[in-house]
Amino acid sequence: MPAPTDRTLPAREVLAERCRAITAARWFAVTVFSLILANAALLGVETYAGLVADWHRWLRIAEHVCVAGFTIEILLRAAAYADRPRDLFRDPWNLFDLAVLLSAFLPVIRENGTVLRLLRLARILRAARFLPQLRVVMVAVGRSLPGTVSFLLVGALLLYLYAMVGWVFFADHDPEHFGSIGRAVLTLFLLMTLDGLGDAVRAGLEISRWSFVYYASYVLLASFVLVNVLIGVVITSLEEARDMEKEHDADSGVAASCGPAAPVDQELLRERIATARRALGDLERALPSQREAEQAASTSHGPP
Repeated sequence: MPAPTDRTLPAREVLAERCRAITAARWFAVTVFSLILANAALLGVETYAGLVADWHRWLRIAEHVCVAGFTIEILLRAAAYADRPRDLFRDPWNLFDLAVLLSAFLPVIRENGTVLRLLRLARILRAARFLPQLRVVMVAVGRSLPGTVSFLLVGALLLYLYAMVGWVFFADHDPEHFGSIGRAVLTLFLLMTLDGLGDAVRAGLEISRWSFVYYASYVLLASFVLVNVLIGVVITSLEEARDMEKEHDADSGVAASCGPAAPVDQELLRERIATARRALGDLERALPSQREAEQAASTSHGPP
């Protein structure tokens, strides 16, 4: 029996299948990526007052073209989920794309030039959708935020503790760097990057030989231990982001292969089962007739 054509499928499935074919095409990704790069170049051109004054009208037209192109892209991507609308909002990148695009049409934001420029700048981040490695890095940064916040809290506590100790011992002899808690925190924050560490140690040794223990312990904890902990958090988040990307690609492949074609396969399977059952019934009915014919043949050829 011939397989069902597009006419026998629901309209939503036909629309979703055709839009998925468009959004999955390489030319579509290249076109959208080029549009994102054009939008980024347009933002750069608008920083030159002379060019804006001379080409204001054409720049506005180019901006409208970019918005129209992004709108068509989002509509095609949304139509690709016509047969399963809920999946559209399960992908964080779809939510990000919708937020960036819809914000350009809000009256309050359109009237605020600064906010509108920042939102237009956010469109550049959409390039991560078409660059898998960049997408993995951005997801890793997002997943590392809780660990980074914990790192900042521990670092702030350590910084404040050593700043208070430095103020107690060095405020009278080195007021330029430890004259107040604010100056002490700024000094130690710069020392965390090992910038000016040699000068700080020499100045401390002129005050007391025990200052070496102060600076050595601070550098050991702040520059080595905490920084390595932060690197470990980022690397762990990067590995988790890579695993999530692989799972997302696998789920997308399964959904694309099993989504709209599943009802058709089930219907064909039911028809084939019914055909097999009819064939078995005909075979069972034919078996008694064949046995009777064989018995009659054996009786006619038996002894007289």
